[in-house]
This record gives sequence, structure tokens and C-alpha cells, in this order.
Amino acid sequence: MLDIHVGTVRVFIHVLAATVWVGGQITLAGMVPAMRKLGPDATKAAARAFQRIAWPAFAALIATGIWNVAVQADLHKGDTAWWTTLFVKLVIVAASGISAGVHAGTSNRKALAIGGAVGGLTALAAVFFGVLLHGTTFH
Repeated sequence: MLDIHVGTVRVFIHVLAATVWVGGQITLAGMVPAMRKLGPDATKAAARAFQRIAWPAFAALIATGIWNVAVQADLHKGDTAWWTTLFVKLVIVAASGISAGVHAGTSNRKALAIGGAVGGLTALAAVFFGVLLHGTTFH
């Protein structure tokens, strides 16, 4: 069996938090049509319940992301492509959090729809760029 290191735990927590943040958004988006049939408050109740685990997961992503960068920084000194990719990912992560916050904090249907769509797409993009960044250590 391979050894378990602190780095294994760090990346595990990061990936676990991403599954909650991103996977939860995908799951809820797929459930919305069925929930609407249950009544006007069903979707709001499910969204509030999801927020109780989603925002702590987002905070865990930020914390473990900072930790990941701190560990990886020396490995990528002078690697402009890696740092540029990281910057793009950070912009996307910020957009994900901001748009999810807009979605969660509004009752305006248009802002709700735009915030949800942008939040979901940017969350997926952040996962993609995370995999891209992590994959560079295996080349």
C-alpha cells in the first residue's frame, strides 16, 4: 500500500470540498424541476439546506487552495505558464463564489437565473483548471 502523507490529506479535503460545492450545484440544478412540482417553497428550502454545507465547503476550498499553492510555489518558481493558469483559476473561483452569493442573496428571478448559471459554469471551470494545475506535477 502507498504511504499516506499530509499532502494526501490536503488534496483529499480539497477534492471532497469541490465535490460538495460543484456536485451539489449540479445535483440541485437537476432536481429543481421536480422540486417546483412540490410547491413554491420546496426549491427555496432545498437551496437553504444546501447552503449550510456548500459555503463551509467553499471555505474549505479556499483554505486548502491556499495551502496547495504554498506547497507548490517552490516547485513552480519561474514557471510562467503555471502561475498564469493559477491566476486564471483564482479569477474563476472568485467569479464562482460571487455569482453563487448573488444567486443565494436575491429574489429577483433574472439575477437568480444568471447567478445560478454563472455560478455553476464557473464552478465547473474551476475544477477543470484545478485538474490542469495538479496534472503538471505528473509530467
